[in-house]
Amino acid sequence: MADAAFSLAPKPEGATGVLVLSDGHVVWGRGFGAVGEAVGEVCFNTAMTGYQEVMTDPSYAAQIVTFTFPHIGNVGVNEEDLESKVDGAVGCVVREDVTLASNFRSHGEFGAWLAEKGKIGLAGVDTRALTRRIRLAGAPNAVIAHHPDGQFDLPALLQRARDWPGLEGMDLARLVSRQVQEGWEGSIWKLGQGYGRSPRDARPHVVAIDYGAKDNIFRSLVKAGARVTVVPAEATLETVLGLEPDGVFLSNGPGDPAATGQYTVPVIQALLEQDLPIFGICLGHQMLGLAAGARTAKMHQGHRGANHPVKRLSDDVVEITSMNHGFAVDNAALPDNVEETHVSLFDGTNCGIAIKGKRAFGVQYHPEASPGPQDSFYLFEKFVGMLGA
Repeated sequence: MADAAFSLAPKPEGATGVLVLSDGHVVWGRGFGAVGEAVGEVCFNTAMTGYQEVMTDPSYAAQIVTFTFPHIGNVGVNEEDLESKVDGAVGCVVREDVTLASNFRSHGEFGAWLAEKGKIGLAGVDTRALTRRIRLAGAPNAVIAHHPDGQFDLPALLQRARDWPGLEGMDLARLVSRQVQEGWEGSIWKLGQGYGRSPRDARPHVVAIDYGAKDNIFRSLVKAGARVTVVPAEATLETVLGLEPDGVFLSNGPGDPAATGQYTVPVIQALLEQDLPIFGICLGHQMLGLAAGARTAKMHQGHRGANHPVKRLSDDVVEITSMNHGFAVDNAALPDNVEETHVSLFDGTNCGIAIKGKRAFGVQYHPEASPGPQDSFYLFEKFVGMLGA
């Protein structure tokens, strides 16, 4: 199969980059960014803005992002739009060659920034065809490679893609989490002012467990009225309670929730017994579900973009949301103590839960956006409103 796939994909003139899928399918293009090779799961993101935020979201660890919007890199990069200092996506696939940056906020070019961060880009690809392939066959494992001389050992790249175990069973949270406790000091960004500082007044205290968080989540908690302390993914119950929190936040992050749950679920279960307010986003939402007795499952293609409609079941209001997840809480097998609160209008998968008899809830999507709509910011206000109640 691999030889046939290679014969059907002759290298076009000028190709300096390639994506080799584990089924033997080969996608040629023009490499940019870092030189070298990287392995990961290929996904697609439908957002029209925020490519820098996407590439620095730790939830994309060990993934190669196919951008369906054709013009990526055209507004350059800047230091204010980074969502994390740790590794996010390992590479990206785009339709058009990256043009010179044209934006008053730009501090550099996207391709040069990718090279600095060690991330590989592949341009000149029919991203619609690749996206359709993922929709039909699921998100594949692959190797993305960039060599200026255009020389590639395709059989070796294929073997590496096939040898990579994939995201199922993989705990990535401990690799992208902060390793030390820190008091969060930033607040929201304003044009011409940059990021503000967290007020020093007496505020309810949130301990945020970092499974691979986007920084804008912490800024949003501050905007909603909280004081935030961030602790590592493997923080113990004693560490969390020792900080005397008014509530606990469970962040987004990458990897298989069942694998991460091996060390996080016991802590969350103990926190539920304390009856502290708990709010989870994305992986944190899945961790909360597992702690309450639900189960999670790998999705066929996942949800990634800034235009995902979600229905709030309490009043049938539809929120347009930002999403990035390849696993989901299985809403076909929710335990009696878990109430489903939100569902995806794309495929009916679970997008929100509440734990009955507890002040604990979670959503699968990203109410802090960055990038994306801000329909769901009220969830931060709801959570902060619970603190001290």
